[in-house]
Amino acid sequence: MTNAAASDLFQPTTLGSLALPHRLVMAPMTRNRAAADGTPSQIMATYYAQRASAGLIIAEATTPNQVGQTYADIPGIYTDAHVAGWRAVTGAVAAAGGRMFLQLQHGGRVGHPDNSGLHPVAPSPVPLPEPIHTPSGAQDAVVPLEMTTADIEATIADFASAAENAIAAGFAGVEVHSANGYLLHQFLAQNTNQRTDSYGGSVANRIRFTVAVVEAIADAIGAERVGVRISPGVSVNGIDEGDTEDIYPALVSALAGKGLAYLHYVFADSEQPLFQRVRALWPGALIANPNLGWGVPLPEDGGREAAQRLLAGGADAISLGRSFLANPDLVERLRTGAPLNPVRDAHLMYVGGAEGYTDYPTLDLTPTAG
Repeated sequence: MTNAAASDLFQPTTLGSLALPHRLVMAPMTRNRAAADGTPSQIMATYYAQRASAGLIIAEATTPNQVGQTYADIPGIYTDAHVAGWRAVTGAVAAAGGRMFLQLQHGGRVGHPDNSGLHPVAPSPVPLPEPIHTPSGAQDAVVPLEMTTADIEATIADFASAAENAIAAGFAGVEVHSANGYLLHQFLAQNTNQRTDSYGGSVANRIRFTVAVVEAIADAIGAERVGVRISPGVSVNGIDEGDTEDIYPALVSALAGKGLAYLHYVFADSEQPLFQRVRALWPGALIANPNLGWGVPLPEDGGREAAQRLLAGGADAISLGRSFLANPDLVERLRTGAPLNPVRDAHLMYVGGAEGYTDYPTLDLTPTAG
């Protein structure tokens, strides 16, 4: 890698109307540190403020309504208490010089009555093919209720309202989560969408829900404040898209003229033909999340080499997850070539408290505030 190429990560860029000081974005990561009712906690403000040197922080998956809750202690953005809790987080990040978007995620069939208090809903009554974590331990997934047209319309409205709440809470914008096996992705995939109405069957019908959610949010808060996350070919949470090579060109083309802030491509590989096709179809900023594997240690460089390949392959910014999780000062470490903290035991990602959350050391080797 040449010195000139290495510097690309640290050049400024823009996402919609938002100016970033460099191209390193903190990816959204579920951390299960909210209160039981979904209100963000003070320790979440500490955690995000520690990482405010990211060019942009995309805050963790947050539910737009109660039935969309996936797991216990996941934040929401549909009550006044949620807005107030998030306002403390965005205020702490802004005071530290950072910028934040909020990811909006409805779990669809990835949910359980013991987590949300409500029966999960989905495009079709096809259950998650694996157990789901609840406060009392892992339980078999339930068969979700098939959404009616009225349910779909209400959910679209909930997304728009949640986006308005996010702006009121101090976020610069929102990311629509249409990836990783959650509700919008369930509408895209053939195995989870078995509908015969205008939201199922053909590719044009299966992308309809995601497009409608994005349009409603853009109408509510402005298209330049809206990003969309996609994960082409990813099979997490039991997803089998069936016609990946057809879905995403159609979806990206449908969104391309709307003036959105960015498209966020998960597990990206610049050598994949589909990545290059999406890049060619998408006229705006593209955030790429490199495929660094899951359940395996991070590379020693934290993903910097993979990030540089994606920039050379057409990405405008790079999102990193676990590298930011373990290194509050990741930007400085990558800029200077300093060694990185390894990620601690995986279970610490999803339990409450400071351990494995706000206590990772910075470059001066002093633990951050717990």
